[in-house]
Amino acid sequence: MPKRVLQGVVVSDKQEKTIVVKVERRYTHPLLKKTVRRSKNYHAHDEANRFKVGDVVWIEESKPISRLKTWVALENAPSA
Repeated sequence: MPKRVLQGVVVSDKQEKTIVVKVERRYTHPLLKKTVRRSKNYHAHDEANRFKVGDVVWIEESKPISRLKTWVALENAPSA
């Protein structure tokens, strides 16, 4: 089964080798038919400490690295 890849914005880089990425998803509410935005924060491994707050990055699912980290930062996503 392929690994999930998500795109998000770095909201924290204060930890060593770790970034916190906010991933936003949009869906249509089943009853109200209105577009709803939901976001979730993921802790991702950043070996070289190269990502800073505000960067748009891709993160990929991986085996657990620590208690909170099960994602790895891949690269900067192209800015729109």
